[in-house]
Amino acid sequence: MAMPEIPRPAEADLVQRVLAGDHAAFYELVRPHERMVYMSALSVVNNEADAEEVAQEAVLKAFKNLAQFRREAKFSTWLVQITINEARMRVRKYRPGLYESIDEGAETDEGDYLPHDYADWREIPSDTLHRKELRQALAKALQSLPPKYREIVVLRDVENLSTAEAASILGITEASAKTRLSRARLMMRDALAPGIDGRWTSGGNYAKVRPF
Repeated sequence: MAMPEIPRPAEADLVQRVLAGDHAAFYELVRPHERMVYMSALSVVNNEADAEEVAQEAVLKAFKNLAQFRREAKFSTWLVQITINEARMRVRKYRPGLYESIDEGAETDEGDYLPHDYADWREIPSDTLHRKELRQALAKALQSLPPKYREIVVLRDVENLSTAEAASILGITEASAKTRLSRARLMMRDALAPGIDGRWTSGGNYAKVRPF
């Protein structure tokens, strides 16, 4: 369970204490965001061991560069932005070409993602979300996404950041963030549907629900 965020005035006080030499205060500053940092790193590197190393490197870089933190921004946004950048640098170093050669899936001339024609596109029932089978399928589907789509899903749907915060972290416009998230969710549905008989409930016959 994620820890509650530190109120902005208290956060500013912690930042000031760290800059004044109270290094122990930095742990208080970072602790509520540890899960978010790790998940953000994992969304890029897609490997738990690498994600842990990236998270450590990001926190260390944040500590060394805290004087550059602009107080008008949230510390968590700044920290996750550092994490994403560190993770991307690691990917480019050890897996060059990944960002340039990823399979974007089928797109129209306008760049819209074309989902596959799977049967049931309704909302996932809440009781189904508790099934171990679907939780595992969700994790697998998330891992299968290209990096830029995995990043936006983790920031928006896992860590519940706002569109503005996610866009700032990723260095894109809010409009692009919304478009990217929409495509990512369609990709998630494409990845999930065939794993549970084309339906959100197991069993039963596969039924085509579209007229085309």
